[in-house]
Amino acid sequence: MNFVDKPLSESQSSFVMQVRGIDYKTAAGTCIRDYIDVTDLVDAHVKALEKARPGKVGIYNVGTGRGRSVKEFVEACKTATGVPIKVDFLPRRPGDYAEVYSDPTKIRNELNWTAKYTDLQESLQIAWRWQKSHLNGYGLSLAVATS
Repeated sequence: MNFVDKPLSESQSSFVMQVRGIDYKTAAGTCIRDYIDVTDLVDAHVKALEKARPGKVGIYNVGTGRGRSVKEFVEACKTATGVPIKVDFLPRRPGDYAEVYSDPTKIRNELNWTAKYTDLQESLQIAWRWQKSHLNGYGLSLAVATS
């Protein structure tokens, strides 16, 4: 997910988040996905690389193992950013599954890895704070550049 920079990179008044499908057979009507914090994703890759040997590389499902609705994600983004994000609800795409989330059992058992940063709201707030202080990506943050 790199949605967080969108409200900053585009004019906030023109930014519109597109949600495809509100007629899924889920509680919220939107599809369910497994949102993972980038820090957890990096940690899982590091653990997998540490265990990898020439000719023997593991294949793992990396995620929280918990699905969240796209509607829940959108509301969390609005709260985390404080931006009144406009949402266009569009027809669903053909072939999209109602629910897709990981089963991290294998990576937990083989690499002793589990997602640590599972609070969606907190992850989005941290990402938003970082994005606001790094408008041009990596390099000096605005806080350092202006001091």
